[in-house]
Amino acid sequence: MTKRPFTIPGMTDEDAAKVCEILQDRLNSMNDLHLTLKHAHWNVVGPNFIGIHEMLDPQVEVVRGFADAIAERIAALGSSPVGVPGRMTYQRPWEDYDVDRALALDHVRALNRVYDGVISSHRASIAETSELDPVTEDMLTGQSFELEQFQWFLRAHLEDGSGQIDA
Repeated sequence: MTKRPFTIPGMTDEDAAKVCEILQDRLNSMNDLHLTLKHAHWNVVGPNFIGIHEMLDPQVEVVRGFADAIAERIAALGSSPVGVPGRMTYQRPWEDYDVDRALALDHVRALNRVYDGVISSHRASIAETSELDPVTEDMLTGQSFELEQFQWFLRAHLEDGSGQIDA
């Protein structure tokens, strides 16, 4: 990231730089997630097709909104958000999505694993920003609520009557 010409009043340049680094990772994650959700939406087949297909589009839209909010926060902190595909490569703690045309439950299982990684990373970012920037912490906390609810929607398709998840 380039040097910021400004940052939020009351925030040091060092703190802003660290928060922007954290947020760039979250931006990459949200861009990855919305593309992965759309990929699953296009490739789901089988008896549960329509339920999963129609469940994913609203998630895509909300996650795209999260990406926009994160990018705008980076800009407000005086840095330049990076959102072009060629520069979106990053290290993430979950494996790349490897399901193409497949049954709905195969996509649900794979998306559940993706959400595990995204949510864990978001929660770690909340902890990292708690003292650096409570505004960013609050934004990430609100996003986590939605992400966790989306994962719950998916897990409902994997849960048996006793509450066990068939992951």
